[in-house]
Amino acid sequence: MEPVIKIRNKIFALAYRNIFKPVAFAIDPEKVHDWATLVGRFLGSNPITRAFTRLMFDYSHPSLEQEVLGIHFKNPIGLSAGFDKNAQLTALMPCVGFAYEEVGSITGEPCEGNPKPRLWRHKDLKSIRVYYGLLNDGCEKIAARLQKARFTSPVGISIAKTNNPETCETDAGIEDYVKAFKAFAHIGAYTTVNISCPNAYGGQPFTDAKKLKALLQELDKIPTKKPVFLKLSPDLSEGELNEILDISRAHRIDGFVCTNLTKKHHFGDGGLSGKAVEALANAQIRTVYQKMKGKTVIIGCGGIFSAEDAYAKLKAGASLLQLITGMIYEGPQLISEINQGLVELMKKEGVSSVSEIKRT
Repeated sequence: MEPVIKIRNKIFALAYRNIFKPVAFAIDPEKVHDWATLVGRFLGSNPITRAFTRLMFDYSHPSLEQEVLGIHFKNPIGLSAGFDKNAQLTALMPCVGFAYEEVGSITGEPCEGNPKPRLWRHKDLKSIRVYYGLLNDGCEKIAARLQKARFTSPVGISIAKTNNPETCETDAGIEDYVKAFKAFAHIGAYTTVNISCPNAYGGQPFTDAKKLKALLQELDKIPTKKPVFLKLSPDLSEGELNEILDISRAHRIDGFVCTNLTKKHHFGDGGLSGKAVEALANAQIRTVYQKMKGKTVIIGCGGIFSAEDAYAKLKAGASLLQLITGMIYEGPQLISEINQGLVELMKKEGVSSVSEIKRT
């Protein structure tokens, strides 16, 4: 079966690279994203199209399965927040091969996002520049819809501060986070508190130690059985990162998403994803793993285009991984390619399970 899946993936990769990608990359990227969401909603809407999608893209292997914080993951690869902004694709993503997905980021109030254009491709860097500004329908509308949903794989809920002037004052910002956190306290497998969106009004105030402590104190008061993650900026200084880690030890933080978009560029508005952030993300994963002495869960995100890229993050200290940009550049078969490649890399190292990969 393994050779058949490898041939299937090669056929899809060739078709994507030579047919779909040249057409899609000639069109405004936000339009392509909107169309992809519409197609995804259709494919996830009924058992026939879901089964067809699974046949075309899914891949499973026992060595990829693991339990993390009491949650079962069939492989390490998840869809990062930022793609399924309004949680409309949760029925489809398991069929594409993702073990889990993180939806949002979702804010206390609805967000129209920043003015267009707000999405650009940087093909020479294998990156996407994102300036969406937390476009989403708001926590009340999305939570009401997800309460009725039956998830077939873990769904993480990424929450963030509403992108408007009203949330710039610290107490108002905390109140906004609290509203979104409460809305999803019992929906989904885990919650990610996104303190690192580079495109919101007022910047990233909760990377400040004093403000972060105040935020986490309020979130600690909200009853939930779900694990809680912090999503970090790749542009943090060593001092800023140390302070965030120190504060997190005293609060209900089970892990970290490393990392969000980087602002270390000269292209104008927005943050860069993909290969532009890979080295920064890998360095942060390694630092967090070492400073937390391996006693926290790390989700590695940024620049995963191959099994080798994924393996590097796992060896640096990540337990789980997320991607978006790699799929956009390489095609939806990439998830299967990575997972099959991880099995091969583990066999070469004599590792029988993804949870046994040695950190270096």
